[in-house]
Amino acid sequence: MLDTMTHCDITAFDEDDMGASATEARLVDEARRGSRQAFGELVIRYERRLVRVILQFLKSIEQAEDLAQETFLKAYERLGQFDPAQRFGPWLFRIGINHTLDHLRWTKRNRRVKWLLFSDHSSKTQLDPAVADPRIASDLQQEVEAVLDQIPENYRMVLMLRDLQNFSTSEIATMLNRKEVTIRWRLAEARRMFEGIWVKRLDQGHTSRGDVASFGSNIDVDGQKH
Repeated sequence: MLDTMTHCDITAFDEDDMGASATEARLVDEARRGSRQAFGELVIRYERRLVRVILQFLKSIEQAEDLAQETFLKAYERLGQFDPAQRFGPWLFRIGINHTLDHLRWTKRNRRVKWLLFSDHSSKTQLDPAVADPRIASDLQQEVEAVLDQIPENYRMVLMLRDLQNFSTSEIATMLNRKEVTIRWRLAEARRMFEGIWVKRLDQGHTSRGDVASFGSNIDVDGQKH
């Protein structure tokens, strides 16, 4: 993973200077009234930080910059939904994270389709037994995604940010504009839901025999934590 972002990188939008906060509130208000110039100033203010957040999910700076621009477009289109009583930064980052995760899900599905279409299933060539079959990891990843899809979004988001992307609970609280105690509670509930769904799928034969990291604890092939 790329270098872990410092807490300061993520919470830089929480300015100490009240004048800067007032300026931001004015820019947001003007942007909501239709001022593209005001929104452009918000873009300049947040672009670098948004790219850094997205880079926690990607390795390509070019891709992160593209997704950041798409995020700003989505934010501009949704300005009418923005609550002026809230801070703009966490709201923007939440849109960026959701858009990035959607992009990653689409990319994974697209790669899977291409593999099915273009791989030579008729080939009798055997894989080197000394080399791990990449399809096993792919299947396990799909099983994990199937479980995650059954977890409500508010909980799934916290789980993925904490246990897949290694953000701290305080960083996630800032991104999602929630109290840290709320994030910790959602994380505990999300881990409990993941474990319950995984074990149920295992009992029903939907998941393959193998180990999986259950986000904070391990579930072995019999569904026991260790």
